[in-house]
Amino acid sequence: MHPMGQEFTPADSIQAVKFRPAGPWALLVEVDSLATVRALYARIQRERAGGWAPGLLDVVPAARTVLLDGIADQAALAAEIRSWSIAPSPPASGRVVEIECRYDGPDLGEVARQWGIPLERVAAVHSALSHEVAFCGFVPGFPYVAGLAGGREITRRDRPRTAVPPGSVALGDEYTGIYPRTSPGGWQIIGHTDAVMWDPGRDPAALLQPGDQVRFVDVTP
Repeated sequence: MHPMGQEFTPADSIQAVKFRPAGPWALLVEVDSLATVRALYARIQRERAGGWAPGLLDVVPAARTVLLDGIADQAALAAEIRSWSIAPSPPASGRVVEIECRYDGPDLGEVARQWGIPLERVAAVHSALSHEVAFCGFVPGFPYVAGLAGGREITRRDRPRTAVPPGSVALGDEYTGIYPRTSPGGWQIIGHTDAVMWDPGRDPAALLQPGDQVRFVDVTP
């Protein structure tokens, strides 16, 4: 075991990687980009399917980090991951989930302005993009669906709303998010869906998982 707070030396195979202890049994891997997060997460999942790190309890990707929980020897696991050659590429679970969306949100005009297109074109543009769940967070079942990079990024509201209705489909930065329940939020709301994003009685409880491909289907009346 290493002293708490120690950083491991980065490797050439993963750019700008750092390994940090997260308590006595977890390891936080910090990388340089979302693409590297997605590639590393996919590699970990493939290794786990082959029996790697049997004590590992959970793997949680985020925008620039991957958290591994249930690690007996953090330094040894970090050294092994550091030796991997990982080329950033989408993991793609192979699962495609269709989300029916009514593009009737209050921020359609703002999104149209930022994209420089007519308001009536927002639904067509958004639903035609390739979307993939990068990670989940904020509240249980909230997916960060990547797909707005390359000039479609959206700035968040200057003043967040105190209560965003469940099922709201909203844009923020390079992501589309879907609110599972009423909560505060500063993303630009473009529509709503009836899809249940979080159901504790379902396995898994979250409708969308990292690596899922998402197809937004326009059902606006």
